Amino acid sequence: MQLKCSLKAALLGATLLAAVPAHAQSVTLRALMEDVPETQIIEKMLPEFEKETGIKVEFEKIGYGDMHDKLVAQLVSPESYYNVLEVDFLWAGEFPTAGWLEDLNPYIAKSGFDLKPFIPSMLDLLGQTKDATPILPMYNYSMGLIYRTDLLEDAKVKAAYKAKTGKELVPPKTLAEYVELSKFFKAGGQVVGAAMQGQRGDPNAMEFSNYLFSAGGAYLDAGRKVALNSPEGLTALKLYADNVQNGAQQGALSATLDDTMRLMCAGDAFSMVTYWWMLPQLDNKEKCPKVAGKLALSVMPGGHGESGGWGWGIPKNTSDESKAAAWKFIEWVQGKKASVARALEGHAPVRADVYTDPAVLAKYPFYKTALDVVASGKSFPIFAYSAQYEDVLGAQLSLAAGGQAKPEDALKAAADGLTQLLAK
Repeated sequence: MQLKCSLKAALLGATLLAAVPAHAQSVTLRALMEDVPETQIIEKMLPEFEKETGIKVEFEKIGYGDMHDKLVAQLVSPESYYNVLEVDFLWAGEFPTAGWLEDLNPYIAKSGFDLKPFIPSMLDLLGQTKDATPILPMYNYSMGLIYRTDLLEDAKVKAAYKAKTGKELVPPKTLAEYVELSKFFKAGGQVVGAAMQGQRGDPNAMEFSNYLFSAGGAYLDAGRKVALNSPEGLTALKLYADNVQNGAQQGALSATLDDTMRLMCAGDAFSMVTYWWMLPQLDNKEKCPKVAGKLALSVMPGGHGESGGWGWGIPKNTSDESKAAAWKFIEWVQGKKASVARALEGHAPVRADVYTDPAVLAKYPFYKTALDVVASGKSFPIFAYSAQYEDVLGAQLSLAAGGQAKPEDALKAAADGLTQLLAK
């Protein structure tokens, strides 16, 4: 790791936990970040942090699929190039178990940072225990349904739907209703019913999780035994495959989040199952003029969607100086002031007090719905091999959605794979 200018003299013992004074000799923090709107929101604020503290922060932005391996290579090296970490909840079992992260509790205690405003489920999701806080929540990526209100209110579309189904055109209340509505729109030829991220691995594993939870299924039961291969799980997989084949865009099986965003922004899709914080990105007259003002957010039809989140960590294999600077940045970026500023740009808060902030609600009234999305969300199984299981599950989803395997066989294989990984 290269420091542009070292902090004064060795900060040892309790001294290293002290907050880095404003305008201290500058140090450069480097973070590997997923290239998504949340990262861009924070990046715009970095000059303010440098002005306040003298600490420079540099973001290296890449796609999600390359992040894990690139981070692990640094975390197992003698010294990590990245001295502040963005950690996905899927790695919240692996990274602490491997001993790669500093416990943040001493930093929290020394600085007096208040954790009370943080949503407890987010702290739990990222591995907090009664003895340690390895990761501090950064933002959530709970998922819901974003859909076109103008299409639901179009008189011609309403008439066509009534003629075909005998039912009124309204927002779907169940997963089956959603897939049928998606297929209806695609059959109409003007838009596809769903912009789907079906690329094998993280994209399709996360998207399918919404179908599973909406259908009443689960990966694990209360005793952490595998419960995926169930009637509800089969219903979810059949509906997922049906939507890929008959409701989604051409090439959905290789599509990523970026692909679905472009499709929705262009006005070429009725809906997308996605992270709720995509709404302010899409509802933007400059970026997406064809759909801005025509979108709504809801909890997944069926009542539950996938819940996830990212957090900040500090690697053990960096200098004491950079660890102190990293904590200074983390407490700043997750403080109330910065969190509200981020929310005004579309941030997905992990602090309850941000969802109820008057300025945030004045600009984004839908944050009330967003809180429902977050509160009702359920989690992908979190354990040391969560990331590997995404690949196992993703492979079976691709086979079923591509018509290369029966849903029954794919579901059993996915359940067996989870059982095997849990036993490792």
